[in-house]
Formats: sequence, structure tokens, C-alpha cells
Amino acid sequence: MALITPQEIIDYTVFKKVKARAPQLLQMDILQAETEVFEEVGHDFSDSTLYPVLPPEARLALIQLGQYYALVNGDESIAKGIKSESIGGYSYTLDNGQIISKASILAMLRKFKAQPVQGNVNMRMRLL
Repeated sequence: MALITPQEIIDYTVFKKVKARAPQLLQMDILQAETEVFEEVGHDFSDSTLYPVLPPEARLALIQLGQYYALVNGDESIAKGIKSESIGGYSYTLDNGQIISKASILAMLRKFKAQPVQGNVNMRMRLL
């Protein structure tokens, strides 16, 4: 089940194209956003003891990414007109020189990153 709803994106956005996007398509945009956020933090916020409700920072990050994907996926001219892209900086330069950038969500998600488990490893070897 999605952590945010299409209605939350519609309520948040100021872009007419996003408001007019079909809820089924917004659901796909949300799936893209969730996949990216889960990859960034290393978990899916399903642990109800740690996250009885979705933290506001994570909710905002999902809404902003969902909005971004709705804009990019909903505009054919954007999809066709990409001249160059930068994966590290998440920016796309269009043929007309405009730049579309993803919202910077890393600061909002930093405190939710899963910490690697630290432990001791004992290795025993014997001669054969």
C-alpha cells in the first residue's frame, strides 16, 4: 500500500498539469517516488514500532518526488526534449535551455537512513 495518496500530491502542487493528471497515473508516480526514497534510506517505513505514522519529513519527500515524476512523466515535450542529464545532481537540461531539477530530499531523509549492523566476525580455518 502506498504511503501517500494522489490527493496529497494534488493538494500540495501548484502545477496545473499535476492537478489534472489522472489518479491512476499519479499512483504510478508515487510508486517511482517510493522506490527512490526506500532505496535512499534502506527501508520502507513499515516498522510500526519505529514509525507508528509516517514522519512528516518522509511524507514531504515522497510528495515532492511524486510531484516531480508527475511533471516529467506527464509532459511529452519534456520526455522528448531532454538534451542532457546529470544523474548525481538530478538535473535535466531541455533543448530550449530550461532546467528541471528534482527536489533535494537527502537532507529530509538523512535521519531515517538505516544504520549498518556492526558486529564481530570470527573466522576459523584449519589445515587439510
